[in-house]
Amino acid sequence: MIVVTGGTGNVGRSLVRILAAAGERVTATSRGISAADVPEGVRHGAADLADIESLRPLLDGADALFLQNGGPSAHLLNPWDITGAAKSAGVGRVVLLSSLGVVTRPDSASHGDTARGFEDAVRESGLDWTILRPGGFASNAFAWVPSVRERRAIAAPFADTGLPVVDPDDIAEVAAAALREEGHAGHVYELTGPALNTPRELAAAIGAALGEPVRFVEQTRAEAHAEMARFMPEPVVETTLDILGEPTPEEQRISPDVERVLGRAPRSFADWAARNAAAFR
Repeated sequence: MIVVTGGTGNVGRSLVRILAAAGERVTATSRGISAADVPEGVRHGAADLADIESLRPLLDGADALFLQNGGPSAHLLNPWDITGAAKSAGVGRVVLLSSLGVVTRPDSASHGDTARGFEDAVRESGLDWTILRPGGFASNAFAWVPSVRERRAIAAPFADTGLPVVDPDDIAEVAAAALREEGHAGHVYELTGPALNTPRELAAAIGAALGEPVRFVEQTRAEAHAEMARFMPEPVVETTLDILGEPTPEEQRISPDVERVLGRAPRSFADWAARNAAAFR
């Protein structure tokens, strides 16, 4: 059995579907998860990674664990408790969803310190481990849904600075391979899309998927900061804006790892936009 934490998230939801379609026994966990959130035949259970006792019963009988690092709440979690509980339950393999920022922004609290702590706990767990380090998610574009629906407009800073955003479904497929197949233990995979995409180009791709123009408005850094600070902690806002505005060469590098694992090129942002166009209508 494979336990998927964050089973209703951008990566976890797709991963659960992929594993179930492959005939694997799957347990999906998340806070407040219900049968409506998972495919038929998938076991589900509410668990809070900050409350290790809520997770223990769901790990019973599991062979492998997909561990997402908690996202914005990661600093509240104890990854050593999580990996310890997995090992005690008899789990033999863990795949960690980490972040490229572990290596590109090691001095940031969220990307460096917290995410690095998860990686250290996984490496030292005694389990077979694989670490996934994606860059920016294509699905971050969902933040633009209200403005696209209401005004057919997108506002973002750093209009012509590109990053190789990755499709969450590609991350999920790599995770499924690492959970199901031999040969991935001890590997760290950096996951990106196939090309650099600027915010202006992302807006154009969403417009193409809708079949009508989407106007792009470039924000100043201050304007973007004020908007992002409404839902993100201050240090995360600053680091995110640094990445968007002054990416390092490593953050703009197009990694071969998706193709190396899956035997095909990663999906483009245009592919993602076409599949998710309905959300923007």
